[in-house]
Amino acid sequence: MSADAKVIEMTATENNPARGLIYEENLLWEKDRSDTPGVDLPASEGLASRTGVKARGDIGLPQVSEPQALRHFVKMSTWNYSIDHGFFPLGSCTMKHNPRLNEKLARLPGFAHIHPKQPASTVQGAFKVMHELQNWLGELTALPGICLAPAAGAHGELAGIMTIKRAHEQKGDTRRKIILTPDSSHGTNPATAVMCGYQVRSIPTKEEGRLSVESFKEALYATSEDGSDIAGMMVTKPNTCGLFETNIQELADLLHEAGGYFYCDGANFNALVGKVRPGDFGVDVMHINLHKTFSTPHGGGGPGSGPICCTEELAQYMPVPTVIEDNGDFRLEWEEDRPTTLGRLKGFQGQFGMHVRALAYMYSHGSDGLKQVSEDAVLSANYVLSELSDDYYAPYGGPCMHEAMITDKNQKEAGVTTLDIAKGLCENGYHPMTVYFPLVLPGTMLIEPTETESKDAIDGFITVMKNFAKDVRDGDVEKFHNYPTSTPRRRLDEVKAARNPVLRWK
Repeated sequence: MSADAKVIEMTATENNPARGLIYEENLLWEKDRSDTPGVDLPASEGLASRTGVKARGDIGLPQVSEPQALRHFVKMSTWNYSIDHGFFPLGSCTMKHNPRLNEKLARLPGFAHIHPKQPASTVQGAFKVMHELQNWLGELTALPGICLAPAAGAHGELAGIMTIKRAHEQKGDTRRKIILTPDSSHGTNPATAVMCGYQVRSIPTKEEGRLSVESFKEALYATSEDGSDIAGMMVTKPNTCGLFETNIQELADLLHEAGGYFYCDGANFNALVGKVRPGDFGVDVMHINLHKTFSTPHGGGGPGSGPICCTEELAQYMPVPTVIEDNGDFRLEWEEDRPTTLGRLKGFQGQFGMHVRALAYMYSHGSDGLKQVSEDAVLSANYVLSELSDDYYAPYGGPCMHEAMITDKNQKEAGVTTLDIAKGLCENGYHPMTVYFPLVLPGTMLIEPTETESKDAIDGFITVMKNFAKDVRDGDVEKFHNYPTSTPRRRLDEVKAARNPVLRWK
């Protein structure tokens, strides 16, 4: 075990609920002392309700003091694992460092204290930031039509497919009912297509991990000789196995010949930014996760932002608003400015704080820095793959792109599964990688180190993973079934929990 992977063993008891700085914490209701509540006020008498609503009875909140409530939540907050705690190797998620410079700029009064209903003349600086971000996203993707409004990646997918649907409808082409997706695609891709009223046709990729021209043609022409029932395809580039789709240009040409549009899931754009522009290999519309590529906070630290980028042809159909420059001033473009738009998908103009952070990241890196971002991300992933491919099964070999995929095939023969390995990482102080995804193979582990991790940090993770493999080879496997043993919460009996869930605390 490497030095930075050691953990503190906790032996909490009822009388000694914490060991060192690792806290155990009971439920707030277990601290309840109804005879000594945190707020002790005399009952009001002779006062009539002025709300017209029946007086509220006991709502069941625990009666604790303010310090008790504060300490309870602060202690629990120390259990949260984040990118600021340590290595976060979630594949397909791009958990990268959020530079504090971005946060400083987003907190400037002129950005943090404005309101979306202010007159346009009072927020010209904010509009200029959005306009600049639109320009740079267009430059980096070779797709000039930009809408910043979508609130997250899945929302961006929805905006992209709705844009494609709007384009077909405006052309009067209503016979196109099918969206093509690889079997390795993000689950949101087929879900989005169905939400937009399309049928989904899956394209197999299991053998090579990539789309082949033969399998694509078979799907494209399955129910029509010319592909005239195909509305478009949704492809992640690089794909969810961490591989570069080598046939993508030919596939895009075949799709366009059939009259379909190419939607690119931009979740993995961090592997291409500054190096390859999606518009140059045939993409018609894509979304970009600002948190994955341009370092805005991820998940609960959000809110999210999933702008879409379109060709000039599709830009007339994408959602409103966008920021336009009009005689030297900036303003929002709405339906009356662009009647062909599919309309609004979100209130106001999107998550403005994320726009500031993303543009700050672009400016601080410059074109050469963004290019190095993708190069370093790909280098880190290939380093992980090369170091672990002798110990774990690497189905597609190398090189990979920004994430490395391995499986538990070698360990499973000895009774150790991907889940056991993930729990072992928890025991050793690491957040597990993405497990059991993509679904194209059993027992997958998807590892994405990103460009922000040092070699020392990656080496610590690799050391723990190699030690796991050695333990399995040596027959020391029983401990894997009990991991984690040093965390405040132990391993769950998942079968029992599923069959007899405890849904209410008593």
